[in-house]
Amino acid sequence: MPDMSASASLAMTHFVSFAKEVDEDKVTPGVLGFIVFAAMALAVWALMKSMSRHMNRVDFTQVPDPKAEQPEQSPADADADANAAEAEPSSQGAKKQG
Repeated sequence: MPDMSASASLAMTHFVSFAKEVDEDKVTPGVLGFIVFAAMALAVWALMKSMSRHMNRVDFTQVPDPKAEQPEQSPADADADANAAEAEPSSQGAKKQG
């Protein structure tokens, strides 16, 4: 390893000796895996907190539409309209007969 300082060389020696103690057939995520997992967990936490803050700002109350307000029919009026519709011949029925 070219241009390596004495402290870096000593550190690499310790890491290499530690690596020899670990079972070579066993795979572990190591420190880098923990750092990546922790960063992802912090990112999810921050996103959830931000989403919660944004959802609290939304006003969910609905104002009734004045155009949609129509007088409700009483059941007697609804029956009268249905009977009137049955009494009138439909245009499709007239075509089938003729």
